[in-house]
Amino acid sequence: MLKGIMIMGLLAFLSGCSNGKAINQYEGQTPPLVLEEYFNGPIKAWGLVQDYSGKVTRRFDVDMVGTWEGDVGRLEETFTYYDGETQQRVWTITKVADKKYQGTAGDIIGEATGKSAGNAIRWAYEMDLDVGDKTYRITFDDFMFLMNDGVLINRSYLKKFGLTVGELTIFMQKQGGQDAR
Repeated sequence: MLKGIMIMGLLAFLSGCSNGKAINQYEGQTPPLVLEEYFNGPIKAWGLVQDYSGKVTRRFDVDMVGTWEGDVGRLEETFTYYDGETQQRVWTITKVADKKYQGTAGDIIGEATGKSAGNAIRWAYEMDLDVGDKTYRITFDDFMFLMNDGVLINRSYLKKFGLTVGELTIFMQKQGGQDAR
């Protein structure tokens, strides 16, 4: 039993150390992602959730509207899942330093932390996810990459005990002729 716990701990530690996804590697990449500029105004998004084996388990559309006053932003999200379920989330995002952010939302545990570099931002946060009749506390390792023409690609790695148990992919695009570049 103790040996099994030690192996799980070692795997979680190695998973964290071997991540290799430090945000600073994107410094200088273009177009530059300025969070308070991109998430200002209407955004349309499309996404899917995959389980640990890569099987697509859910698809959805998202309508978002972001507003900013100084260093504080509000992002209202309305998710429409292809199975008919709808969900709303409202983020409050605060710029706490140059290229560093914190965010809160009603279903996020504590605060999300974000750091940007070049065309990317990395977010980390925890959320309780309902799966069937069970609830799991999941850690999100979230990367957003700004592409040309106001397209943003969001890749999230959902982790439990340091191991990836699912992935979330979202494609976003600014609406109303707004280009984030």
